[in-house]
Formats: sequence, C-alpha cells, structure tokens
Amino acid sequence: MKFLVVGAGALGGYFGGRLLAAGQDVTFLVRAGRAAQLQQHGLRISSPKGDLTLPSPPHLLAENIAQHYDVVIVGCKAYDLDVTMTSFAAAVGPNTAILPVLNGMAHLEQLAARFGKERVLGGLCLISATLGEQGEVQHLNDAHALVFGELDTASSKRVAAIESAMAGANFDARASTAIRQEMWEKWIFITSLAGATCLLRGSVGDIVAAGQADVPLALLKECGAIAASHGYPPREQPTERARTMLTAAGSPITASMLKDLERGGAIEADHIVGEMLARDQHQASPTLKIAYAHLKTYEARRARETK
Repeated sequence: MKFLVVGAGALGGYFGGRLLAAGQDVTFLVRAGRAAQLQQHGLRISSPKGDLTLPSPPHLLAENIAQHYDVVIVGCKAYDLDVTMTSFAAAVGPNTAILPVLNGMAHLEQLAARFGKERVLGGLCLISATLGEQGEVQHLNDAHALVFGELDTASSKRVAAIESAMAGANFDARASTAIRQEMWEKWIFITSLAGATCLLRGSVGDIVAAGQADVPLALLKECGAIAASHGYPPREQPTERARTMLTAAGSPITASMLKDLERGGAIEADHIVGEMLARDQHQASPTLKIAYAHLKTYEARRARETK
C-alpha cells in the first residue's frame, strides 16, 4: 500500500515517520523549505513513545508527483485546504482514499466537492505535537492515535486494509464504525477548549484558578446541544472525559489556536468555532457566540496591522 503524507510537520511527520519506520511505503509531499530541512537533518521525532531518526525519508514537491497513491493523509490547517488540495491533486486516482485529520466537519464537503465523495474517509488524530526550530517533531504527551473510517457505511475492505498496514507502526491506529460520531465528539471538545482558552487567554489551570471553569463547561454544553440537534448526541464517556480535562486544576493544556493567536498567526476561527456556531439551529449558544466574536475581532485587527 502506497501512502502519500501531505506535509512533514508535527502531525504528518509523526504518523508518516512511524509508518515509514514500520516498513510501509511512505512518501512525504512537502514544500521546498521543508525538503531542504529533510535533506539536511532527516526526519527526527522525539517522543515519550521512543525517539526516531530517518536520515533520508522519501519526499517530493507537488510538481514532481508522477503516480497515484492508495492513501493520501491530509493534516493541514483548514485555511490552507484549498491550496493543499491543489498540491496533491495529481496523486489522486480512481481508487485513492483520502484520509483527512482536520478538526471540524466542513473540510469533508470541500474534499468531496473536489475529488468525489466516494474517495473521502473520515478521520481524526489524538496527539499533542509541535515542530522544533530545525524541523524536529516533538511529541509532547503519551497520546498518539489515528482513527479513521467510512463516512456512510460501517466498514469496508479499504479501511480494513489501511488498519492492517498501520498495525505494525508505533502509534495507535484504529478503524471506527462510527467515525462521524467520533469526529463530532472531538470537535465539541476542541471548540470548547479553543473557545475558552482563547477568550480567557490562559490554560485550563489558569481558568480554574481564576474561578471561571463555568466558561468551558458552558461551551461544552452548548456544543453538545448543537451536535445532538444534528443527530450526534455526545456519548457519556467522551463527555465526562472532556469535562474532566476542561476543569483540571493546574492543567497546562491550551488549544493550539491560543498559541497561534499569541504569536500573531493565522487561526482556524471559522472552521472550528464559527462552523460550530453556524450549525446552531436554535441560536441558543451565547458563550460560543462571544468566543467567536473575540476570535473574529482578533482576525480583523491582524488583517489591519499586516496590511
């Protein structure tokens, strides 16, 4: 099975690197700058699950794609998706499965419109990772899961084949028979975490210490109600896990969106928080509305200051 991993950043570099180390046929689709880093330093992963160095991982630029791949793994930021789809379009053939691990849901429609609904799987990843100054992948916790499945059927031969290919890699790969449900549950948590930590400009521990844990809990309740109105009520165990993580005293956890915001970078305001709010059929999410207004105001200021 031939994998094309779009990007060799924190997500693509980690999961693609683990697959490559397990003997799978993996090629990274990268830009020129990242290609130079890989040529000079290789792909390096530091992780509680074991460090890894791949001196010369297979990689190519978009203009050099010369074949179709069985699986294309996509983990870009939502605001880069249009450009990213163009970059890997030549790799998509009649039997290619596209496995996106973006947050939210809107990207599924974008990918289906471009490549056909039958080629798009559902997917999500559970990992905290970042890139160091020289492009090394830094895995920051014990979680390293990749979950995927068919969007409209419980299972398929291609999903089973992907799960089998990933079975020997050093991460938790799992085929899901309810991937939309799991994607909604992750989206609820990410929206609650991003909304709260960006709005209040602090970690979960900071929010709890300030006596404001009701804010992330209000977001969790509002987002859960939105999911339920679309036929995906969050299950008890994921909800309790989210509630625990969002109210943990001393927790250093923040959303990656807060890190992007604090460095003055682009953020996924529309795709994560805005899209959730847009699906509120009853207009009953006041906390979510305030969180989104805060993010959009930041984007407006950033646009003005970067002209």
